[in-house]
Amino acid sequence: MEILLEQRRAGVLLHITSLPGKYGNGDMGEEAYHFIKFLRDSGITVWQTLPLGVPHGDGSPYQCLSAHAGNPALISLDWLEEKGWLQTTERCNDCDAEESFTKKCLLTKSFYGFQALATQDERDEFKQFSKDKAFWLDDYALFMAFRSEFGLRCWNEWPEDLKQRKPKAINEAKQRLQQFIENIQFEQYVFFKQWHELKTFAEENDILLLGDIPIFVSYDSVDVWVNRKVFKLDEMGEMSVVSGVPPDYFSKTGQRWGNPHYDWEYLEKTGFQWWLERLQTQLEMFDIIRIDHFRGLEAAWEVPAENKTAMKGAWIKAPGEALLSAIQTAFDEIPLVAEDLGIITDEVDKLRNDFKLPGMKILQFAFGDNAKNPYLPHNYQRSSVVYTGTHDNDTTLGWYHLLTDEEKHYIYEILGMPTEPMPWALIQAAFSSVSNLAVIPMQDILELGSEDRMNVPGTMNGNWQWRFTWDQLTDDRANKLAHLVRLFGR
Repeated sequence: MEILLEQRRAGVLLHITSLPGKYGNGDMGEEAYHFIKFLRDSGITVWQTLPLGVPHGDGSPYQCLSAHAGNPALISLDWLEEKGWLQTTERCNDCDAEESFTKKCLLTKSFYGFQALATQDERDEFKQFSKDKAFWLDDYALFMAFRSEFGLRCWNEWPEDLKQRKPKAINEAKQRLQQFIENIQFEQYVFFKQWHELKTFAEENDILLLGDIPIFVSYDSVDVWVNRKVFKLDEMGEMSVVSGVPPDYFSKTGQRWGNPHYDWEYLEKTGFQWWLERLQTQLEMFDIIRIDHFRGLEAAWEVPAENKTAMKGAWIKAPGEALLSAIQTAFDEIPLVAEDLGIITDEVDKLRNDFKLPGMKILQFAFGDNAKNPYLPHNYQRSSVVYTGTHDNDTTLGWYHLLTDEEKHYIYEILGMPTEPMPWALIQAAFSSVSNLAVIPMQDILELGSEDRMNVPGTMNGNWQWRFTWDQLTDDRANKLAHLVRLFGR
């Protein structure tokens, strides 16, 4: 990690789904390769995405059905056609459903094509993948089969024998649902094969991939269904407390995430094996990993499950030092970035500093009336990652338009009265700072307003849907980005 992040770099934050796409969202096909070429030509050497897991119906990549599985919606159908497993004629019109269901249908048809047409080498590769990933893939495939069978209901609403994972009921279900289970395993085989091909292409073009791992997992996930002891649950598998954060910049009532809290005592007794396996999957996919809500490794906000907001709760200590030590022992280096936003205490800072993890600096948070504001560029350390904003912020242009004239003047005064308009004045401030890594959301490069933000924390609808088109990336914008990269030695 130190080697990767000790030199000055520039990055772009863009989730895969935000790429142009034929089926409602971007995927790992041609457009992803085109984006890597754009990064290369601009001198950008880091591509940051959001988590790549399988989301629930709201599309949030921070509430997924598995800590390991990849989102099948990111699979390129063109790639499957090139393999010959999906015939062009199979791009059917008989699915009068949403685009996501059409893609699901075509993925199933590609599995049938694989069964009929795959070479022996391809069959052996699929078999080996299923064997190598069996420690999570077998349970995940069965979990997804049950979700389909029971109308997408949460596992705690399944028949009792399956909810409690009684061996006889599980074995009978595996026989009954064998074809569906193999189909799910095939989807994961294709996802990871496509991802590793994309990662190889990124490596060939000197692009590092920066991933994002949510600190918590969804209650409605295979992880909780299978690993009850890892989480604070009662004998029936129900939660008495849920995760969240108290009121802060993003929400006046806090954020009630609703995830189960960890039973850290159990995890520590097992050498944090569940966490190590989770990180192993991510380390195979990414060069660098951001831990979302890093402060939860020091202490996490517990909210009584019956509360509708996160205003009332308590900070509960977590064994972050022991966990990070176990990670360091298991993986030698820790290619991690700490998302240290929100209510950060001296203890959280000490934990991050003890393990030499870069923290985050958000320029949109910088401009109060206090020269000691840690988000002001003159207070940065080299071992940090600076952003104009994150996926949770408004776009820089949207943020700027909501400020008063006095606030706007103050920002330009602090920045040294740059001649560039927003958002380029803030992008320039990020690139010129001492932070070794500066990451810019794609929306800022495209000069987009509030209507193009990715997420509004504390809200459930209308998030995670932003897409861009290549015509938005004018030559002027691309050239301006490349110029700033060169100008500030990134």
